[in-house]
Amino acid sequence: MKRVFDLVVATGLLVAFAPLLLIVALLIRIFLGSPVLFLQVRPGLNMKPFTIYKFRTMKDIRNDEGELLPDELRLTPFGNIIRKFSLDEFPQLLNVVKGEMSLIGPRPLLMQYLPYYTEREKLRFSVRPGMTGLAQISGRNTLGWNSLLEHDVHYVENWSFALDMKIFFRTIVKVIRQDDISIVTSMAKADLNRERSMNQQP
Repeated sequence: MKRVFDLVVATGLLVAFAPLLLIVALLIRIFLGSPVLFLQVRPGLNMKPFTIYKFRTMKDIRNDEGELLPDELRLTPFGNIIRKFSLDEFPQLLNVVKGEMSLIGPRPLLMQYLPYYTEREKLRFSVRPGMTGLAQISGRNTLGWNSLLEHDVHYVENWSFALDMKIFFRTIVKVIRQDDISIVTSMAKADLNRERSMNQQP
């Protein structure tokens, strides 16, 4: 039932929003240049790597050493608008159609975090990662990493189609209200590495 729902809804949304997505892609090409899509390898079901699709929101600006500048310096006002309305996430509907993601599930984080999950937290990889999830409707921007991962595990342990519907419709409300829906900052992401590394030290 979950996979059928994913396939039907994702395909329907891609068709319904195709004109909007084409306009967004064109504007990204004009304001940010090429490429239009941001591609990144993330761990999916059973930790199997897959390439996630997102609309690009930042410029490729580097320092003299060729290293990318911090996100806040590369994020443009136009890119911020795309994120504000979560338009950058829409290409992930292709991941859903391909079976690499689900509409609802734990958000796929970075590959570099794999060594730092506890055995219980690895339960998040027993289901397909989602475009949105329980953590995202529970105040993602205000959650610490331990709390975020606990929400992911709670979702896996208590999954039901009714829970998916609750998350689905609450996500729509949050996007409309622009409430707790933006991505986690790079600094916050770095906290997981640092925190878990310190915890593993003797």
